Amino acid sequence: MEPTANSTLKRSWTPTEPAFRKFLQWLDQGIDSNGERYLEMRRRLLRYFDHKHCLASDDLADETLNRVARRLEEQGAITEATPAQYCYIVAKFVFLEYLRQAHPQAEASEANLSSMSLAHAAHPGAEAEEKRMQCLEQCLEKLGADERELILEYYRGGQHEKIRGRRQLAERLALTLNALSIRACRIRTRLEGCVNRCCEEG
Repeated sequence: MEPTANSTLKRSWTPTEPAFRKFLQWLDQGIDSNGERYLEMRRRLLRYFDHKHCLASDDLADETLNRVARRLEEQGAITEATPAQYCYIVAKFVFLEYLRQAHPQAEASEANLSSMSLAHAAHPGAEAEEKRMQCLEQCLEKLGADERELILEYYRGGQHEKIRGRRQLAERLALTLNALSIRACRIRTRLEGCVNRCCEEG
């Protein structure tokens, strides 16, 4: 599974009519839905990007579908995941690219727990990277809302933004910076353990 291998795809690419028909057939998995499966997948991607609070969710959903369609045209087949699973895999990488472009001084918040080296450490393969991302997302969802907000805010931004953001976060939570640091460290330690266990389980 190599969705990241095509991260440099030209955004101006749009599927030809034959490529689009092939894409629709792939989404339908042998049962002609008359385009309904495509529309449903696009709605699901829109909800995904809306849930991530992205601007221009329409563009991101279309970019995701175009990338999948192009890969299908180049490869001839995609068999390593179901159509929905593969679309979500590509959507996650589109989301990370969106965050990097929207916040050029910051890493993506879900990949910005730097000591966990989620995105690029040791240049993991696409499968390993995608697995870690999925595990991190699952582990973040297991946290309480307050803890999840704290840890994402704590690691958001570049170095100067982190310093300013942590001061503001400490003030908002009525904590000293040391107390905030300890609380974030404890949450991060739990996250690291959760992610590692998740990855080991396969």
